[in-house]
Amino acid sequence: MRILGLDPGYGRTGWGVVEYLPKGNPDRQLQALEFGVMETASADSLSVRLYELQRGIQDIIARYTPEAALMERLFFNQSTTTAAGVYQAQGVLLAALGAAEIECLELTPGQIKQAVTGSGRAGKSAVMDMVCRLLNIKAPIRPDDAADALAAAIAGVHTVRSRKLMQTMRGPQ
Repeated sequence: MRILGLDPGYGRTGWGVVEYLPKGNPDRQLQALEFGVMETASADSLSVRLYELQRGIQDIIARYTPEAALMERLFFNQSTTTAAGVYQAQGVLLAALGAAEIECLELTPGQIKQAVTGSGRAGKSAVMDMVCRLLNIKAPIRPDDAADALAAAIAGVHTVRSRKLMQTMRGPQ
């Protein structure tokens, strides 16, 4: 199972693809296939930046064919200008995922932290440490947007696996 994690932004969007290997070594069932950021130039118009983001996510989807995606549920209480751009970027990502018929799940930051560390109140460094351990990555993941996307992908693996288990337990409907 491959899950795409996304940390949306119109200047920089973090992304990471995590694969779950159920028959592998129990300590290494999660593997980061690739991660990074899609960056857009601040000098470009918003429409050009959003188009570049669309092309970037379409390329990632084509390369990795994820089963599902997970994005952090956005919440802004301060800058409406920043919020508007991020929401527009999120819309582009959701549209590209929808066009590829890939379900996009959303979790709150606390739910992602809970899925990765066992605590919904874990700090950024605790989340980063656990992401590195779970994915067997030695060096710190940079930039933070990519690390956040990998955390989202790990939470996505747990969410999809839980859903499948619940469906199995319920039996055919």
